[in-house]
Formats: sequence, C-alpha cells, structure tokens
Amino acid sequence: MAHKAFTHRTTAWLLATLMIFFGETAMASSLKLADPSELAGKWQATLSAKDDSPESQTSQDKPSNVCVIDFQPTQTLGEGAGCLGAWLQKPAIGWFPEPDGIAITGDEGSRIVFFSRQHEGLYQSTLKSGLIITLKRAAL
Repeated sequence: MAHKAFTHRTTAWLLATLMIFFGETAMASSLKLADPSELAGKWQATLSAKDDSPESQTSQDKPSNVCVIDFQPTQTLGEGAGCLGAWLQKPAIGWFPEPDGIAITGDEGSRIVFFSRQHEGLYQSTLKSGLIITLKRAAL
C-alpha cells in the first residue's frame, strides 16, 4: 500500500512538472514577436471616452481626437508624435514591438505606454484618466 501511494505522488509531481514545462513552451510559441518592418508605417490614433466608440469620435471631426502617427522603420516616431505625446502628457519618441502589443517610448527610451493587440492592425491602451487610445493601421 505504501509503495502505491509513493507511485501516485511521484506521478503527480511528474505530471505537474511536465505541465509547467510544456505550458510555458506552448505560451511562448503562441506569442510571436512582430518584426518592426511589419508595424512600420502610418497609424491612425483615436482618443475616445470609455462609452464612445472610436468611429463616433472620428465622425465628430475634432482634430484633437484623431491624429495620424508615422511609425518609422528605425523604431522612432515621425509625424504625429506630438499629438500622441500631448495625450500621454509626455514626449513620445520611439516604439518597439512586444509579443502581445506595441510599446511607445519616451525621452530616455523607457516605455511610457503599452498598446495591447486586439486583432491584426488594431491596438488599444487605456490611460489612467480612463480615456482610450486606439491605434488602427491607416488606409493607404
């Protein structure tokens, strides 16, 4: 009887160890880090309140709620960086891909905001104020 209990305990530990090991491997392989060249280009940023849809904000034709930001291949922000920086209340200088989104960096190269991937070509971030910034690949 004691031999059987030891076997069950050993089996349980072995299974738990395998689940941890293969679980991490499966999770890591499911989050693909995008190449910066895939994300470079023009992105439309829309600032909206929680109860507003980005489409309704865009149709209101308020320039302060919509801007186009140039994600340059050098992982710096070009045109539109000032608009995004005004919303963040910090200068937005650069960007880099993360497995589950896009990070925007400030003066010192540290991340100042993270946009989580919603689906292909659409990213979102909620500011401390509750306002939402949506990044959508700009139509060419």
